[in-house]
Amino acid sequence: MTFPILDVRNLSIAFPTKTGAIDAVKSVSFSIDPGQTLGLVGESGSGKSVTSLALIGLLEESTQVSGEIWFCDPNTPNAEPVDLLKLSLEDRRRYRGRLISMIFQEPLTSLNPVYTCGDQLIEALKLHQDLTGSAAEAKAIALFEEVKLPKPKQVLGRYPHQLSGGQQQRVMIAIALAGNPAVLIADEPTTALDVTIQSTILDLLRDLQTARGTAILFITHDMGVVSQIADRVAVMYKGDLVEIAPVYELFANPQHPYTQGLLNCRPRPNKQLRRLPTVSDFMNVDENKEITATVRTEAERAELLAEVSPTEIEQHRTELLQQQPLLTVNELTKGFPVRHGFFSKKTVFRAVDSVSFDVYPGETLGLVGESGCGKSTLSRCLLRLIEPTSGSISFDGQSVLALSSDEMRRLRREMQIVFQNPYGSLDARQTIGSAIMEPMRIHGLGGDERQRRSRTADLLERVGLSASAMSRMPFEFSGGQRQRVCIARTLACEPKFIICDESVSALDVSVQAQVLNLLKDLQQEFNLTYIFISHDLSVVKFVSDRIMVMNKGRIEEIGPSEAIYNSPQRPYTQELIAAIPDAKLEDIRRRQTVSA
Repeated sequence: MTFPILDVRNLSIAFPTKTGAIDAVKSVSFSIDPGQTLGLVGESGSGKSVTSLALIGLLEESTQVSGEIWFCDPNTPNAEPVDLLKLSLEDRRRYRGRLISMIFQEPLTSLNPVYTCGDQLIEALKLHQDLTGSAAEAKAIALFEEVKLPKPKQVLGRYPHQLSGGQQQRVMIAIALAGNPAVLIADEPTTALDVTIQSTILDLLRDLQTARGTAILFITHDMGVVSQIADRVAVMYKGDLVEIAPVYELFANPQHPYTQGLLNCRPRPNKQLRRLPTVSDFMNVDENKEITATVRTEAERAELLAEVSPTEIEQHRTELLQQQPLLTVNELTKGFPVRHGFFSKKTVFRAVDSVSFDVYPGETLGLVGESGCGKSTLSRCLLRLIEPTSGSISFDGQSVLALSSDEMRRLRREMQIVFQNPYGSLDARQTIGSAIMEPMRIHGLGGDERQRRSRTADLLERVGLSASAMSRMPFEFSGGQRQRVCIARTLACEPKFIICDESVSALDVSVQAQVLNLLKDLQQEFNLTYIFISHDLSVVKFVSDRIMVMNKGRIEEIGPSEAIYNSPQRPYTQELIAAIPDAKLEDIRRRQTVSA
């Protein structure tokens, strides 16, 4: 009799609190066969990561776990399945890492910064394969070669911070493979990575699976990514497993309204929608917490997925470009001194290299490129958060670089930025109301305190939150809600121009859709001008009038969004577009045919 390599039956997980247990996972069942990839998808809080931690035995001892987790070792002839939940802690450790291993979401936080990458891999080899000395080092080099790290011998002696994000993730994969596991759990291994690096990591996992026959549980909130790697897909919503099906079947004919919402709320580069649908557009939750599909008329469905005509797009862009530029950047350069050795001379690394462009009132200029291309350095130079080396910046007719520090501080009221991480952008000790009113006090806006409180309440409602949020602390909000607070605080300054620096890259797809729709609505209401920075071209195309592509500090090309996407001129842009996970049915069918 053939058993699944992993068979989860009625798994329930609850966290005890002072007010009672919180159910994180509710009677979830699924199985994975040898050599198969199961995609586990859902938004933050759906129970995906908690499920994976239960499988590998990393939950706190106080956590209430029930159900069965049957594991059958494919490397042992005639092996009988073992219920991992019935094993002692010591017995469970013998499975963890050696037979079931895990790749965590953030490689830089998972790797020890004070040990070299080689030391950390060799430690795992000594633990799981009983290798020592030169044999362990040789195996470490072989694993680094297997995960396609350049110059693997040199990587042995490097520390995690000396590697790029993609290279750090490859080191994590090598460590996860050190025990030659039968099951590999990949928990959001490509979140916030560049699309090109994401593509190479997915290719790597597929190659490793083919070579080793490893079963993979791939956890993500991105339906485009799961379409490229999964054989079957399980969808979780608030602790429940709401749908499970083969990947082609699920994408071609999703049965559950939540799945339908996830599939529709990601921007699609081949369509220019007026607004992005959200999960709530596809589902209703009644008093008994039962989920049903939202019943819509044909007219409502057509409005929900309405596209902007090419004529409208071109007319709007023409009107924008007929104005005087709000921002003019000419030959802007930012160099950083670099010394490659103690006795070597300093050289200059140009993070931004002779960049020139204009931004027009009411326009959204999308800025795309891989990590390290100079996007964020350019944005900080525009606001003089770091001082440029040379060049000129003109904003609303005045030279930005000629302003004194006091004058620049006053100008920053009109030039604002929304950073990538809402967790780090808000003071954990400050209430939401105080955080939004603070810039009003600094710049003398909003009248007296009573008027400022009234304006703060109004701003919170404008970004989709209630006035009652004013007295709450940042930790009481989700990531998407925190980002809305950051946008409200930015609007408190009454700016003309806002830089959105990767402001939606780490958000769930439905929350991302809400924030993107919000940014578009606010632009129309307040006549805002944006530079929207992202490594995700599908997101940038949805929000942008024009797109500027950066590579190694220089502008590769700049032009209308549709032209950049449909007819990219530069090989670098073509690579970025080719790496976008589109989740096309013909691509899913083709991949399944090849793998079969």
